[in-house]
Amino acid sequence: MQFDRVIELVKKAGDFVFDERLKSSVNMKGEADFVTAVDLAISEYLKKELAELYPSIGFMSEEESGELCPVRWILDPVDGTTNLVYGYNMSSVSLALFDGEKVTFGVIYNPFNKDLFVAERGKGVTLNGKKLSPAPDRKLKDCLIEFGAGSTKKQYAEIAFTLAKEIFKECLDIRRICSSAIAIAYVAAGRLNGYFEKVLKPWDYAAAVLMLEECGAVCSDWEGNPLPFDRPSSFVCGTKTAYDFLLGKVKEISQAMK
Repeated sequence: MQFDRVIELVKKAGDFVFDERLKSSVNMKGEADFVTAVDLAISEYLKKELAELYPSIGFMSEEESGELCPVRWILDPVDGTTNLVYGYNMSSVSLALFDGEKVTFGVIYNPFNKDLFVAERGKGVTLNGKKLSPAPDRKLKDCLIEFGAGSTKKQYAEIAFTLAKEIFKECLDIRRICSSAIAIAYVAAGRLNGYFEKVLKPWDYAAAVLMLEECGAVCSDWEGNPLPFDRPSSFVCGTKTAYDFLLGKVKEISQAMK
């Protein structure tokens, strides 16, 4: 496949975040759930361009509804829309290719700092063209842990922040980037060491999961099961030490809070 062409399409799509007219067109899908004209423009642009390149491959996007094809692109046009609206500059375009069983290709691009993560199954991960080494398996006391607690999911605030408090006591520090695709890619790159969130959707993690696997990190739902790519799921990941600790904690605290 012409993955170089797909990467260029994603980079070009990222330019939409700098269009002030599109950024200023903001609607609400639900309480605290922003959608901008940037989200819609990127989704429409990539759907059209990818269909021209590979007409037999389906398309699944945060801004798209319809029947799922077994082989499909999985897109989050703007992961971190609230960040975009508030000028926080930590948002990404995240695109994965799912072959019906697993993700075979993924790209995550932050147009603000130009970080470009690319993964191809069996060929590793590059960041801005440089191949990443295996993610460092740090001791827990040296780990930076990211967690998600989206503004649209405040019903899970108690468990998210209880977990964050207990995990903070044993790791180096806690982070909140608020773009799950970037955060998970950062685990692959060793900038973070673990990540957890009560509910994520496939477009949030599809591309990043391949990056984790290619860099030797581990991911699953909160029960330790493989992640689905057709529905929302709980999510936890990390290098071995961080993952084992986080999985134990989410199981323990989830059970205690039932």
